[in-house]
Amino acid sequence: MSFRARPADGVAFVTGASSGIGRAVALLLAERGFTVAASARRAAELDALAAQNPRIFGFPGDVADAKKMAAIIAGVEAAHGPIALAFLNAGVYFPAERDGFDTDVAWRAFEVNVGGAINCLGPLLAAMALRARGQIAITSSLAGYGGIPGSLAYGASKAALIYMAEVLKLTYEPAGLTIQIVNPGFVETPMTATNTDFEMPFIMSAEAAAKIICDGFGKGGFEIVFPRRLALAFKAARLLPYPLLFPLMRRVTRRVRRDV
Repeated sequence: MSFRARPADGVAFVTGASSGIGRAVALLLAERGFTVAASARRAAELDALAAQNPRIFGFPGDVADAKKMAAIIAGVEAAHGPIALAFLNAGVYFPAERDGFDTDVAWRAFEVNVGGAINCLGPLLAAMALRARGQIAITSSLAGYGGIPGSLAYGASKAALIYMAEVLKLTYEPAGLTIQIVNPGFVETPMTATNTDFEMPFIMSAEAAAKIICDGFGKGGFEIVFPRRLALAFKAARLLPYPLLFPLMRRVTRRVRRDV
């Protein structure tokens, strides 16, 4: 049976914890008894989060800064004990993607979404491998399943995370580590609040998403994916040959005018 972190095993470490899914997961993990080390760039938001539950402690930092993240992870373990569960959730999406290709925007998306995960994985894997136990979940997206217009850098970066998680599972599971990938659909967050020109089917609250994710930590399967109906549609679409897939994706991702 794969390792499933419990509060008695150590700390839960959450990145991207200042808002949205990360914040909701940090709160729920604390409610379930974990000491939570919450990290994000915005110190004031982390202070507000920590005020919600005495089990939550803020560790401000930018995941794109490798040295800073290594220092934060070492600081968490020095102050609160070993990290048993890490939820690598920090990520960005830039609406400018929908206006056309931009080199700087694309690189910034990869720097945060992929580079940020890598910067945390290095010290986490080293520490957990020495202990021969640990659980790491990485937030990707259903957008990582295949090409979506207006989501070139975001979707590609999320696809990279899925690939990385698959390799990490194959590599580190024999060493006692549990690796998971979290593939959500649309969740009500500051990120999705920028989406005003297309439909977001089956959108759910951050709190509802957090419950699915935290329950998934306890179940221990590789993929935590939701909502199921949207995920099945994405998975089915990937089985289509390209001559059928491309017209379908153009059709279902057309911009929808909305009255403002």
